Amino acid sequence: MNSATSSTPLATNTPRRAFMQRAAACTVALVAGVLAAPCVQAQPSYTVSLAQLHEVVAQKFPRSVPVQGLIDLTLQAPQLRLVPAANRLGALMAVNAAGPALRRSHAGSFDVEFALRYEPSDRTLRAHQIQLGRLDFPSLKPSVTELLNAYGPALAAQSLGEVTLHQLRPQDTALFDAMGLQPGPITVTDKGLVVGFVQKPPQ
Repeated sequence: MNSATSSTPLATNTPRRAFMQRAAACTVALVAGVLAAPCVQAQPSYTVSLAQLHEVVAQKFPRSVPVQGLIDLTLQAPQLRLVPAANRLGALMAVNAAGPALRRSHAGSFDVEFALRYEPSDRTLRAHQIQLGRLDFPSLKPSVTELLNAYGPALAAQSLGEVTLHQLRPQDTALFDAMGLQPGPITVTDKGLVVGFVQKPPQ
């Protein structure tokens, strides 16, 4: 009787102990999830795809840029590319050169890279800090091509300077506005532009 009586608590304690261990594990997992949740939500963001950027930029072209009253460059809508490593965008544009200094028109290409900034007055993402790659015209004399490249930085600024790439609509940011957040850093990723949201400064 004594041996049978003494074995009963061990039999009942074993499943109870296992239950308590499972409950403890579930509690730890729940607490970890709660602690991790704010970290996931601490940096809300809004993504703009490359296709959306192309759609907006295409509306800004073609553009005509005069060079010293002698040559007129007509730039077509750029083919944008994402450059995440530099946190910039690239743009390759078809260009046509014509004017009094040339006997005929010449087709070429114009390559630039640029950063982005947010303009709060109209909620737009704009190109800035533009860097010229190179103007290339295979059918032009090298001396003329070099002349055009000497004006390259000014041409880049005229063609893409402060061009709007996207405009945030009120419905795009309504939730963030309600949380007291505003657009902050813009990050170029493989999937597009990611606009981070930060806390609005106290008024």
